[in-house]
Amino acid sequence: MGDIGFDAASAISQGRRDHQEDAVAVDFPLGTGVGFAVVSDGMGGHAAGDIASKIVVTEVFSELKLRSGDVGALEADLEAILRGAMFSANECVRYHAETYPGTEGMGATLLAPVFMGDRLYWISVGDSPLYLFRDGALMRLNEDHSLVPQIDYLVRSGLMGADEGLAHPDRHCLTSVLAGQPVPQIDCRTLPFQMQRGDIVIAASDGLQFLRETALADLLRSRADASSADINAGLMSEIEALDDPDQDNVSLCVIKAVDPAEQITATRTGSRENLADVPQPRRHRRKSVTVMAAMSRAKTGVSARVSTEGGALP
Repeated sequence: MGDIGFDAASAISQGRRDHQEDAVAVDFPLGTGVGFAVVSDGMGGHAAGDIASKIVVTEVFSELKLRSGDVGALEADLEAILRGAMFSANECVRYHAETYPGTEGMGATLLAPVFMGDRLYWISVGDSPLYLFRDGALMRLNEDHSLVPQIDYLVRSGLMGADEGLAHPDRHCLTSVLAGQPVPQIDCRTLPFQMQRGDIVIAASDGLQFLRETALADLLRSRADASSADINAGLMSEIEALDDPDQDNVSLCVIKAVDPAEQITATRTGSRENLADVPQPRRHRRKSVTVMAAMSRAKTGVSARVSTEGGALP
């Protein structure tokens, strides 16, 4: 393994939504130089979205944990393992929806970065972002399976106004999701991304994107030497300070690439209690699923765990 250790921590907040539909699980065993996180953003309302995200996180996390005993074999067959876990999760969502008719239409995104020393792999379906902060600059690593890239292209091409693009009603429609149906778009990293000491990786649900990327980068610059738990706390405070009545659920995992001697125990934090006391909004930015391919012009050392704020699976 490359000479890199990991300081990882996760956080989750319900935001201003009626229900928590996100789930996140992390595992970075001390001294192994490997680890992974699984993030899922559910959709389908309280009857289904929270269950869908739990199914996805549980299936993918369990498969990676089961295989992590032999790190060499895991990395050698990682693409097949990640794709297999994703398809298994998709089938479990389908089976649950068929078994419980009231959950028809449930679905969830998937984002699972896997760290093997100085090598980073991932699989993602949907719009949950995987960010890299390096040398003061922020960039997104994974694909965005929503209509956002296509709408932004129309804006850049002058075919749509900037304000119209930002307010477009289909902006957050997903073009790929785990909903028990064929999965049209899968971003599975087959060749590793090379990590460096000092890198900060953030795996999150799209609720984090209520923060502009410039604000996210500014915070990371100011806290580049802080622990992953401190960065999590800073991000949650910034989101709370927005006081956005449409604030979506937020789940995230911050992973810092550090000297192995600097590894510390990962922690999980939740939102501040007063968020739960804020009156619920009348309007929501809801996700929807679409199969449109184009638009026309006009943490270190944690136990296996799924972090949510909902109930148990039925």
